[in-house]
Amino acid sequence: MSDKFAFAQELDAQDELKHFRSRFFIPQHEGKEVIYLCGNSLGLQPKTASEAIQKELNKWADYGVEGHFVGEQPWWQFRKPIKPLLAEILGAKPTEVAIMNSLTTNLHLLLVSFYNPQGKRKKVLMEAGAFPSDQYALETHLHFRGVSPDENIIEVAPQKNEHILQTEQILETIEKLADELALVIFGGVNYYTGQVFEMQKITQKAHQVGAVVGFDLAHAVGNVKLDLHAWQVDFATWCSYKYLNSGPGGVSGIFIHEKHHNKDLPRFGGWWGQVESERFLMKKGFKPIPDADGWQLSNEPILPMALHQASLQVFHEATMDKLVAKSNLLTHYLYEWLIEFAGEHIEIITPKNPPHRAAQLSIFAKSKGKELHQYLLKNGIITDWREPNVVRMAPVPLYNTFTEVFLTAQKVAEFYK
Repeated sequence: MSDKFAFAQELDAQDELKHFRSRFFIPQHEGKEVIYLCGNSLGLQPKTASEAIQKELNKWADYGVEGHFVGEQPWWQFRKPIKPLLAEILGAKPTEVAIMNSLTTNLHLLLVSFYNPQGKRKKVLMEAGAFPSDQYALETHLHFRGVSPDENIIEVAPQKNEHILQTEQILETIEKLADELALVIFGGVNYYTGQVFEMQKITQKAHQVGAVVGFDLAHAVGNVKLDLHAWQVDFATWCSYKYLNSGPGGVSGIFIHEKHHNKDLPRFGGWWGQVESERFLMKKGFKPIPDADGWQLSNEPILPMALHQASLQVFHEATMDKLVAKSNLLTHYLYEWLIEFAGEHIEIITPKNPPHRAAQLSIFAKSKGKELHQYLLKNGIITDWREPNVVRMAPVPLYNTFTEVFLTAQKVAEFYK
């Protein structure tokens, strides 16, 4: 085991991204840094976060309302230098991205525009076991539209005794629903199993049958390599407080493919979506900005967006290609060491290899699952517990190390001795 520990240390020494760890605050446990494997629930705080907020607080103190119009980043256009940073992570054009609201709010707003039930084409396809907020949003949205969710929300579930949805199963279901299908809405990564769905293939098949495609990217953004524009995804939304490290309840965002920007889509309008040349004329008649910003409602939440910008700058420096490469290695070694040290006591329900797996392993404990989670916590290893018996671990490439994943696997084995 000491040879494996030395190997983990050597991997850390060779890691070209290792210096980014010092850019984050690491929580403490008994005077030592914890092993934080919970970035899939809440990412750690960048050390530039306080400075970013203080800068805007100082502007508020010094200028009051004039802060909207002064400085290198006036508040009324605060989003503009942030959008390209976010677009890099999404594989999108800056014009296809808007920064606004919270995830479920955005999902409802996007459904107004992209769920268009007509005739027998009313059905919505989603994965069984999607994050509850998505389930609630779809259920209540269809009720609001006078469409029965029981009859028209179709959930595709793994085969008996399996945890993972096979891509062919998803594609076959889309083809079977054909001209009854209005919308396909999936998570980019299933929050519970950690499975990465093949978004490009799902999008292509849905478009072949005439359906619209959207994704909840809460567990995918900042975690997997995305190429939303090239994949022709119609719309997406996400939160920024998980892998994007933008603070608890951080500002959300939307992606709307440019092919939809000039369509006369139904939408809920608001002041901040009005074309900028007429926004301050204060007259009737909604004329949306002719890109994703036209879906904005209210003026920008400056402090959460300042946090968001501070973290996205780190991603820009590290690059998604390098982060994904390290993530694949980190998660690979966590998987291998967990199986080697404690395989008889656990089952990893996450797919073993990319592209179906990213920076998360969901560990089904064959016994004492909650006790394992609590044992790790008492030993300075922060993971995430999900009923009925799953411990989720997310080794994040910006701040986790190979030594940490080795020590985590070792502690799991120690618990079961």
